[in-house]
Amino acid sequence: MIKRDLNDNKSDIRLSAGDIEEIFDELWPICRSITGDGLRDSFRILQKIIPLQLHEITSGTKVFDWEVPDEWNIKDAYIITPEGKKIADFHKNNLHVVNYSVPVDREVSYDELVNHLHYKKDLPKAIPYIASYYKERWGFCVTYETFKNLPREGKYKVKIDSSLKKGSLTYGDLVLPGELDEEILFSSYLCHPSMANNELSGPLTLAFLYNELKKIKNRKYSIRFVIAPETIGAICYLHQNKEKLQNKLKAGFVLTCCGDDGSITYKKTRQEDSLTDRVAEHVLENSNQNFDTLPFDPIGSDERQYSSPGFNFPVGVMMRTPFSKYPQYHTSLDNKSLMNFDKMVELIKILSDIVKSFDLNTTYENQITYGEPFLGKRNLFEDLNSKLSHSEIIKRRLRLLNFLDGERDLLSICEKYGYSILEVEKEINQLLEHHLIKDPRF
Repeated sequence: MIKRDLNDNKSDIRLSAGDIEEIFDELWPICRSITGDGLRDSFRILQKIIPLQLHEITSGTKVFDWEVPDEWNIKDAYIITPEGKKIADFHKNNLHVVNYSVPVDREVSYDELVNHLHYKKDLPKAIPYIASYYKERWGFCVTYETFKNLPREGKYKVKIDSSLKKGSLTYGDLVLPGELDEEILFSSYLCHPSMANNELSGPLTLAFLYNELKKIKNRKYSIRFVIAPETIGAICYLHQNKEKLQNKLKAGFVLTCCGDDGSITYKKTRQEDSLTDRVAEHVLENSNQNFDTLPFDPIGSDERQYSSPGFNFPVGVMMRTPFSKYPQYHTSLDNKSLMNFDKMVELIKILSDIVKSFDLNTTYENQITYGEPFLGKRNLFEDLNSKLSHSEIIKRRLRLLNFLDGERDLLSICEKYGYSILEVEKEINQLLEHHLIKDPRF
């Protein structure tokens, strides 16, 4: 069992499928929304893994073109059929109630009830996920099989024990400091009720990634972690942190749908040729993993907010099967059976490699500009007559020294010669130690 003192930054969290699954199981039953106690309870569980600082934005607060809605909480919801059968029971599956439903407690006819029911004919055994955050209404979600068998005569009792009143929206953030003030952002959302891949895989990936990145010694870039309700939470975050992000954000990734068996999918930034895109695609190409890339499109998750015209931040999306591209999306079939926690571990390691690659990449400056450096006197040049197998090492050193001229970044040289940027880390460190190149960032 994972036990963590939130005041103890030395607590060691393992990166394992079992540990991720343990936190998943704690989060799964909670009915979350864009506000409310379920959201706060979920944050408290995630704080076992990542010590997020939580912030509350009061209902009615203007955030750009939006306004923070009233806070929603729910205790119970169900329908009693004319035969006395209890259906759409919130306590059996919290997707049964339309998220943000206003309270209701009365009897209705079949004809009135059907106007408040949601189902999916194409997935007759699935309960759909429906929400109504900005228009007051009530409703229930049922399987199509349940809907087909409802009696048309008699009265139904409908009960939703919820509240919608002034409160606040909660989000969490954390900056892991590096040697540079410039930051790499990892952002995910927390706001849906019990769905697995679409809801929990993103924040779990982010939380366990934090623990991997904090182990890296001499991190160059600072790392900003954000978990917020989707759309309105990200807009709140940008509104509250606009200047910090505009001054510091170097690159970023939204994490979503990270937990299924699908190949990794990278959705490009709005620029589509940013350093974020170059590093992400380089690492994926050298990862021995199948992957796909998608062009930027302002349809998706919170990359829509980070990439809105006024910000235009170079933020891509890292996922497996994209949202809406798997049939279980936004239904009760997006459950634990869909999850592969080993695949989440795999993706976290790739994200860690992306951060290491950012740290390595810069326009190093050759300190011996006239003529080739004398590597032999520095013990950096093997005897090629007796060590032919090392000739590629020498070629790599000479190529790096020639092209690291203060104008080209390391990534471009690796791309030119087909090197993995992580594979040249040893050579870069040696050249730095011998003062043959200089890192202009320091």
